[in-house]
Amino acid sequence: MQVVPDVRNTPSGTIAIMSSPNTQTLSSIRFLQRQAASLLLYQGTLTGPTGNAFLTLLQSLHHSDAGGTDCSHAYGSWFQSLAAKNLSWQDYLIERILLDTNPFTLQAQQAELTSLPPALLAAAKHDLQALQSLYQCGGEQLSWWVQTVSGLPVAPVVWDCARTGAAPERSLPIITSLQKESNWADILEELAAHYRQYGTGLFAEYRALRWQSGQLTGIPHPDPVRLADLAGCELQRDTLVKNTEFLLAGLPALHVLLYGSRGSGKSSSVKALLNEFGARGLRLIEVAKSDLKDLPAIVEQLRGVPHKFIIFVDDLSFEEDDDAFKALKVVLEGSLTARPANVAVYATSNRRHLIREFFDDRPRPGASEEVHAWDTVQEKLSFSDRFGLTLTFEPANQDTYLKIVRHLAERAGISLSAEELQFRALQWATRHNGRSGRTARQFVDFLRAERAIAGQPEK
Repeated sequence: MQVVPDVRNTPSGTIAIMSSPNTQTLSSIRFLQRQAASLLLYQGTLTGPTGNAFLTLLQSLHHSDAGGTDCSHAYGSWFQSLAAKNLSWQDYLIERILLDTNPFTLQAQQAELTSLPPALLAAAKHDLQALQSLYQCGGEQLSWWVQTVSGLPVAPVVWDCARTGAAPERSLPIITSLQKESNWADILEELAAHYRQYGTGLFAEYRALRWQSGQLTGIPHPDPVRLADLAGCELQRDTLVKNTEFLLAGLPALHVLLYGSRGSGKSSSVKALLNEFGARGLRLIEVAKSDLKDLPAIVEQLRGVPHKFIIFVDDLSFEEDDDAFKALKVVLEGSLTARPANVAVYATSNRRHLIREFFDDRPRPGASEEVHAWDTVQEKLSFSDRFGLTLTFEPANQDTYLKIVRHLAERAGISLSAEELQFRALQWATRHNGRSGRTARQFVDFLRAERAIAGQPEK
C-alpha cells in the first residue's frame, strides 16, 4: 500500500513532509464504513464503547486533521477499550454476535431456521458478511493506517491479548467455526442452533441476574458457594436438587418455600444450585420483596427463552394488604395466562406463615368486624401452602453445628486436632451468634485468615 507525500510550507518557512493515505487506503476505509452502516439486524454489535471507538477511528482515518492527532487519539481510545476487556478485536466481535439481541436471534432460539421469514434470513446473511469484513480488519492494519495518516515514525502498539497469555478460553464450536469459515453466511444454520441451545443477550452473558429499577441486570460475580459446601441440611438439599432437576428436564417443577431459622443454609442452598447447574442452562434471578409487584411482568420476559429460571426471593414476609402479596399469589396460583414451564419461584423465610397476623385480626364475638373474618384469616395463614414444596431447616443443635464445622474445615484444608477444633468452635458459638451453619462458616473463615496471617497455608 503506497503513501503519497504531502509537502506544505509552514508559517516559519520550513518544509514539513506529512503522509496522507492514497486512494486505495481511503477506498478500504470507506468500504468498512459502508459495511458497518449497512447492518440491518446486528447493529447492536457496534453500539458499545468498543464498537463506537472502532467507528470513530474509521471516521478519523477518513477525515483526519492536518497533523493526524485526531486519529491517533481515536486509536488510543479503541486500544484502551480492548485492553480493558482483555479481548482482541476479533474475539470481541464474535462475542457481540453471539450475545446480540435482535429479531433474528430472538426467533432463531425458539424455532427452526426453515420456519423463519426468508427476508429475515437474507438480512442475517447480509449482516454476517458485513461483520466478517470488519472482523478481518485487525489491529495491525489499523495501526499501519494510523501511522500513515499521522506521519508517526513508529506505528502504534497493536493490542493482542493472545500475546499476553491472558486470552479467555474459547471452547464453543460456533466460535471455532466463525474463526475458520471463509464466508460467515454459510454457517447461518449452525449459528441459529447455537442460539437455540445457549440463548442470547443477558441470559447468555450472565448466569445470575437481579431485577433492578424495572429491568434485569447481570451479576458478574455471583456467590461461589457449592452444594458440596453444605452440611447439616442434606435431606433439604437433596429434595431441592431433585425439584431443580425436574425444572431442567422440562417437567413440572414445584415452587419452593425454604423455611427455618436464620443462618440455617436456606439462601446458600438456592445460590449453590446456580454453580451446580448453570452450565446446563439454569439462571437465577434475584427479586427483592419491594419489587414483587413486577413479578408477572418479569415472568412474561422469561417465556419462550431456552434457559430455565429460578426466581429467588430472599427473606420473604408480608404486611397486611401488601400489593406484593397479590402479585406473588398470581404467579404461584396462576391466572388466565398459562405459567411458563421454564420458571419456578424459590423463596426463603424465617416465618412459616408468611403474612404477619395479630391477635386483633381474629374475629371477636360482638365486635364490629368483617362478616367472613375467619375466611380472611385462613387466606393469610394458608398463603405458604401455595408453594408446592416446603422445606424446613431446623435450628442446629450442638452435634449438627460441630458436624458443619468439621465439614467446612476439611474442605478448607485446616488440620487442627479434633479436640482443638471442637473446643474453639464451641467457644466461637458462645461468644458470637450461637450455633448455626452461618456461624460455622464464619468460624472457619476466621481460622483460614488466622492461618494465612501466621504463614500456615491451606492444604
